[in-house]
Amino acid sequence: MSLNLLFAPFQRWLARRARARVRNAAQGGQEEAVTIDWLAWGRRMAVPVMFLGCLVGLLLMMNHPVERIRIEGTFQRVRTGDVESVVRHVLRGGFVTANLGELRVRIEELPWVDRARLARRWPSGLVVEVTEQVPAARWGEDGLLNARGEVFVVGVQHPPAELPVLSGPAGTESQVAQRFFSVQARLGERGLRVAAMRLDARGAWTLELVDGPEVRFGRRQVDERIQRFLDVAAGVVQPRTAEIHYVDMRYSNGFSIGWRGHAVAPGGDGQSDV
Repeated sequence: MSLNLLFAPFQRWLARRARARVRNAAQGGQEEAVTIDWLAWGRRMAVPVMFLGCLVGLLLMMNHPVERIRIEGTFQRVRTGDVESVVRHVLRGGFVTANLGELRVRIEELPWVDRARLARRWPSGLVVEVTEQVPAARWGEDGLLNARGEVFVVGVQHPPAELPVLSGPAGTESQVAQRFFSVQARLGERGLRVAAMRLDARGAWTLELVDGPEVRFGRRQVDERIQRFLDVAAGVVQPRTAEIHYVDMRYSNGFSIGWRGHAVAPGGDGQSDV
């Protein structure tokens, strides 16, 4: 807290007095003399000034250096030493004047850090609570997405193999992730799991099932085709996933199944796109 903030009420009072003098002069056609009883004014201001002085003195005494930094959280990838190093490098001011907002932003720039919360602990401590990123899917070859559809790290040498792989043109990360998350749970209810979801450069969507076929949704009416797959085709696919090469949902009414070795079309009008 700065001295400017402490004396701001007094500064506003002086500004109001000055504006009043200008208004009086404009109304009366000439500048009016203002007589101030300085002795009375000094008596009225003595207590507030003493209070502000004591407050400033107390804050200055409290503003000693931060001596203890405690890092809290459950970590697998984040290193507490990296967090503490950022705090000590960025920390400016003392216990009272340290800018915790700036520290939070800098800590959240570290790889694998999702959120950071900071709090002062009397008399000279700082507590940093860090929440680590939890990967929900892979992005491309070496990126990881969180549950909000954000790519939070790239260049991962050994990404978790059990995570589904999402991919698409640059800038479509959130779009692909949202569609994946919307269909993942509904497929799980039908005994199917997603291995991969792709959006190609033409705007066509493809889904790959774990140990099963590729499901082609195309470019148009994608949500309707996904729903048709869930309502109708999933019941056909689920018990025979190992026998099916692909499921083509790109029909205006129906779908076709490509069995390993031959193809069968259970019905439908014509394809609406390719």
